[in-house]
Amino acid sequence: MFDGTDTVVLYNELAYEDVLPFAWRPLPHEPSPEVMASLAERNLRVLQFCAALEEHGPVREKVDETAPHAADLLRIELKVNLLLDLVGQILAASQQRPAALPVRFNARGIVWKATAPLPAAGTHGIAEIYLRDTLAEPLRLPGRIEGVIAQDYVEALFVPPPEPIADLIEKLAFRRHRRRIAGSRQPRRG
Repeated sequence: MFDGTDTVVLYNELAYEDVLPFAWRPLPHEPSPEVMASLAERNLRVLQFCAALEEHGPVREKVDETAPHAADLLRIELKVNLLLDLVGQILAASQQRPAALPVRFNARGIVWKATAPLPAAGTHGIAEIYLRDTLAEPLRLPGRIEGVIAQDYVEALFVPPPEPIADLIEKLAFRRHRRRIAGSRQPRRG
């Protein structure tokens, strides 16, 4: 399932793979259109915040040193990143989060390593995925359990999210993939 290859795919599409705080919240039936609209609004916000954090995340290694105030901007960026990390640690410590589990997901669905009792095929629920410590809310994607696959991995298909959300999830998976590729090309220091 989680084989460590560079390209992570789920349902023939690029997927995001990590060990993240995750929970499957069972529901008696598929959520109503009103609940779906509320979830979509929140998910859009969560994904936009996540994209903004990743865009300004790690300090850029290549800085245009000829630009005026380049060193000052680099120091400010470093301090903002430190502040975000500290706030994330405080938030994570003050908030009850589910256990971190191996997950692989994209806009079509999710696969995760589950523990007993495993959800039954055909049941509905909401996947709650905490993408970052600095984000208070998880990504909440409604779906239906497809079944249990090898080694207690559970597979669920999502109710197709609105296009802006699907696009942001696709971009999230692509950024993750690009970082993995870049990391594998870095010379190892020994």
